[in-house]
Amino acid sequence: MMKRSLTISGIRIKSSSLLLIFFLLLVWCVQMVPGWGDIYAKHVYPFIAQGLSSFSCLVPFAIGDLFIALSIAGILLYPVYARCIRKQKWKHILLEDVKYLLWVYVWFYLAWGLNYSQKNFYERTHIPYTAYTPDIFQKFTDNYIENLNNSYTGLTSINKESVRSESVRAYHQISDSLGVHRPFHPSPRVKTMLFTPLISMVGVTGSMGPFFCEFTLNGDLLPVQYPATYAHELAHLLGITSEAEANFYAYQVCTRSQIQGIRFSGYLSILPHVLGNARRLMDEEKYTQLLRRIRPEVIELAKKNSEYWMKKYNPIIGDIQNLIYDLYLKGNKIESGRKNYSEVIGLLISYDNKPVNNKSRELTPDSL
Repeated sequence: MMKRSLTISGIRIKSSSLLLIFFLLLVWCVQMVPGWGDIYAKHVYPFIAQGLSSFSCLVPFAIGDLFIALSIAGILLYPVYARCIRKQKWKHILLEDVKYLLWVYVWFYLAWGLNYSQKNFYERTHIPYTAYTPDIFQKFTDNYIENLNNSYTGLTSINKESVRSESVRAYHQISDSLGVHRPFHPSPRVKTMLFTPLISMVGVTGSMGPFFCEFTLNGDLLPVQYPATYAHELAHLLGITSEAEANFYAYQVCTRSQIQGIRFSGYLSILPHVLGNARRLMDEEKYTQLLRRIRPEVIELAKKNSEYWMKKYNPIIGDIQNLIYDLYLKGNKIESGRKNYSEVIGLLISYDNKPVNNKSRELTPDSL
């Protein structure tokens, strides 16, 4: 009969516990040893993602959402069952709950989370960081507003298949020059969040399901938000952990599209971040002038979008989610927490001001 435990110095340890300890040590080594995170992100994660996403694609609903919901329910209900029905001691009950949480922790990091330990955007692309100056920011906003206004179109519906094909095409185009994987499947399958009404209460429009490498979108998404959100979450599936970087890639993907509605979605997606940075960097007069240069239709659309989501938003639940996610990001080497989203502007400015030799290596639509 095969032994399921091992005795070390008089202490009996189950083989499952030894396996858990091994995986925990492996995760911590990848996080701490320089270079191991890049090896995982470049060479290990693509195989894991292909395997898990191929499996999750067979299931028509968001299996990761269900897994999280059942895990929370199980952690809360198991102590009641174990204590009242099986008459187990509290020490054993709590130990089992802790072991399960540790297995979830290991699964999260091995399946996707170790991408947090890879090099950042500047290190991967060799594009130097460009510091904000009034002149550089002004040049960026001038160009951005012109493109935003020119791309405007009234979207009442969106062709989701076109969004998928355009996103895959663009990620293949920028992969080598901008340090992101090519899509692992020719037609990445996106799913609708299982608990859309609840998710809308906290203002989340999409998510990456790390346990099964699937990405999901909020069922309440407006047509104009769909392309940029799709491209953003696809970036996470491709191993991008930083929210700013995912915003950057979504912007690059959408604004390169030949379809005007997709381009407009890309430009519109960073408008709140542009205005937030402008409010901080400009005096009141210059900020007002900037607002006046944006097409009235765009301003009106942005207001309507904000009102649409505010009607669904629950401030109590939203504040709790914001706090938890802020702590989660900071605990995974994203020091700015939720403010990381707005750092996309710094990435775009650095990209626009990169040296000529970086520009020459980048593929353009005409060269494909």
